[in-house]
Amino acid sequence: MSAATSPLQSLVQSGTKLWLDSIDPDLIRASKDYGATGATSNPVIVSDLIGTGRFDDRIACLIEAGATDDDIAWTMTDELVTAAQREFESAWEQSGGDDGYVSFEVDPLLEDESTGLSHEARVARYIELGLKWAEGHKNRMIKVPATPAGLGALEELSAAGLTLNVTLIFSDRQYEAAREAVWRGAQRRGNLDQFKSVYSIFVSRVDVYTEQHVPQLSDAAQGLVGIVNAKRIWASNQTYWADKQLPLRQEIVFASTGVKKANDPAWKYVGAFAGSDIETNPPSTNEAVAATNQVFTRQIDEMPPSNVLEEIDRLVDFERMETVLMQEGVAKFAGPQNNLLKLIAGKRA
Repeated sequence: MSAATSPLQSLVQSGTKLWLDSIDPDLIRASKDYGATGATSNPVIVSDLIGTGRFDDRIACLIEAGATDDDIAWTMTDELVTAAQREFESAWEQSGGDDGYVSFEVDPLLEDESTGLSHEARVARYIELGLKWAEGHKNRMIKVPATPAGLGALEELSAAGLTLNVTLIFSDRQYEAAREAVWRGAQRRGNLDQFKSVYSIFVSRVDVYTEQHVPQLSDAAQGLVGIVNAKRIWASNQTYWADKQLPLRQEIVFASTGVKKANDPAWKYVGAFAGSDIETNPPSTNEAVAATNQVFTRQIDEMPPSNVLEEIDRLVDFERMETVLMQEGVAKFAGPQNNLLKLIAGKRA
């Protein structure tokens, strides 16, 4: 690695698009120095930003104007995402719409059981909100979860011309259902020149699951299931789109790339997926990796030995894994939005 090339720059040079898992204006500017070309947001990120107090003056103005807590939450989210989009607009233009996006997550409270919404009502609301928050934004991705209702909304959102980030994917089943719905919708468009979709596969949460629920995995296999699962979905995605002759790439986003175990190196997941598609790394992961002397080269095609793969397939019930992780994921999906509303109510008080 030359003195001028940082570890994260070597990751980008390997063929990976680096997107920041934050829309903090300061962190975005810093991330662009090592090659980040996009970002993603969620209620945790927005809540953390508002919690810093840096936007209290803006919130005070909204309160004075009579905005409700819910109005404030979504106005702040919209403004923060829009500001991040401006930072990455040049990457969007230079790539012809293949990069430079910022993800905007639609209302996670749609998945809260306490709403009492039927499946059909949830689907309709995802479509309504997706259309609302996409309007007028060229480099905004609408982030929809791979829940039953989220999947049910994808075809219509794709047909309407939206750029989609399907999130909360843990399994091949979810990924396949998402891509089929998105592609059905895309084929209803007038043309496919600006058709772009990404599929966010959660990685480290899978390894947390196997530690807790599949302790019988050997040391050679434990901690690799998240990587194997995501790489297999990546390979399936490569095959699926290969013959579609589309101008823009339909890509996998490797999400949840921060390590969860103290003795795992910070670059465990970052290095594993080097060479293709997109990584959305948390700021803390980027900082830890940047402080090393790692040089990343293409690893996305590399798999563990066949005996390790055989052990994983024999011992891991992937259907049960999806069920458990989705139950946890939906709770983690909706909870932060409630916390964001509580934070705003506290500021109002």
